[in-house]
Amino acid sequence: MLPPLKSLPVFEAVARLNSFSLAANELNISQSAVSHQIRILENHLGESLFHRQGRNLELTKEGKHYLDSISNSLLQIEEATNHIKGQQKTHIRLAVYSSFAVYWLIPRLPELKHLYPNLELSIEMSHGTPDLSDRTADFFITTEKEKRGFLFESLYQEELFPVCSQSYFETIKNKLGAITHQELVNKLSSTPSSLAQFPLITSYSIYDRHIEDWKRWFANLKHPLPEHIQFHRFSHLMLAYEAAKHSLGIALVNDYMMSEKHDETTLIRLPCSSFKTGDNFYIAYKESRKDEDAIRSLRSWLKKEAKNLIN
Repeated sequence: MLPPLKSLPVFEAVARLNSFSLAANELNISQSAVSHQIRILENHLGESLFHRQGRNLELTKEGKHYLDSISNSLLQIEEATNHIKGQQKTHIRLAVYSSFAVYWLIPRLPELKHLYPNLELSIEMSHGTPDLSDRTADFFITTEKEKRGFLFESLYQEELFPVCSQSYFETIKNKLGAITHQELVNKLSSTPSSLAQFPLITSYSIYDRHIEDWKRWFANLKHPLPEHIQFHRFSHLMLAYEAAKHSLGIALVNDYMMSEKHDETTLIRLPCSSFKTGDNFYIAYKESRKDEDAIRSLRSWLKKEAKNLIN
């Protein structure tokens, strides 16, 4: 038996927006009408779809499963309707890591807008791996590489390397007695442990613990982590980047944060080795949506732009 069809788009909107009032505004109906439709659907299913605690709203286990099951059908109905009416969907939600969005994606958005002026892009930033679900976004940049119903394509392999500000770069040269750039290259190549003379900036977010990034950088050079290093600890890579920019020390950042299209980059890459973190970045989207114009346009553009990243 089919469920009450009028309730389905209401349920999808509440689940996506995590709010009865926001869903009411989007659907241009009253909040009581939203509550009524959700109650009708829950009565039909014989299950609660939401946990309600004061102002907090959360999908139940059954609600999450039901949303994943019906959301794609609702999208297909919308696409079929728009196709008959001669309309193409141009709005797409992209879920992406915050540092990737700030340092790589946003500087490139004017070009995307120029190429696809009708494409409306909403950016959903995430500090952790985004949940691959219609309620989160339509398109994802993620380190996950498999989930049923999704297509994944490799974007690039992450690398970390040491950077510092322009003023701190001069401090390093002076302290190491390197007058020319080549002298600095020679000193850092022969004794990479000389970096331990300077404060090192470490972030928690890649390996879920501080200092592990620098341990792996030294291990990649067959050197143990030197003792008696002064560390500045930060939770996220973005904070490490900003700390380095303000001459707090030397940070390990990745290639997309040093994008050549980011005109405001103020950090200098030290003439040192880089190392791969082991994380591969992928673009991901529902297999059933692969032929949508907006999906194909965004996929093509991202793949082209990512070719310029270091691999």
